[in-house]
Amino acid sequence: MFTGIVQDVGTILERRQVGGDVRLRIGSRALDLTRAALGDSISVQGVCLTVMQLQPFEFSVDVSQETLSLTTIDTWTQGTQVNLEPALRVGDALGGHFVSGHIDGVAKILSVHGDARSMRIEVAPPAALRPYVARKGSVALDGVSLTVNAVSGDSFGVNLIPHTQAVTTLGTLRAGASVNLEIDPIARYIEHWVQGAAPREKG
Repeated sequence: MFTGIVQDVGTILERRQVGGDVRLRIGSRALDLTRAALGDSISVQGVCLTVMQLQPFEFSVDVSQETLSLTTIDTWTQGTQVNLEPALRVGDALGGHFVSGHIDGVAKILSVHGDARSMRIEVAPPAALRPYVARKGSVALDGVSLTVNAVSGDSFGVNLIPHTQAVTTLGTLRAGASVNLEIDPIARYIEHWVQGAAPREKG
């Protein structure tokens, strides 16, 4: 479990094939890896990945073909910048919202433009995920917790304050880019509850 509050922007140092999967070696400048251990989870660009190797300023993770098919990871190369967040611990501050690190789909950036000191981003989610995005609800884009400011037709808008632009990879987004999207888990729970509460026809 994560909060969507990025703690560092890391760099993909190496990408290689291992037994049909992909192993990534990721460097970190500021993430406190002294608290990490083999088997721990770290959110990498919003994707929950398991630490397989660990050094003071870098760690390695394995990525399955399933994860590659559902996220933007298949486009990452050496030098790609990624948002990093360690798993939430008991007693840690919850500054964003509960984020599982299980990506629901890949969304497209339709437009990016200035909005006073903020950056306004228009995002097109996959059609199947549109019902779960609500105005003033929460989403995670590339692991960053954001509030949905508006929903219009097939897209929704979010604002990035200057701090978010400076400390995450979202500040470099341009129209046409792809981002990992995780909807608010509460929306999933509500759907499950509604479906479970709906009367069933007797056969």
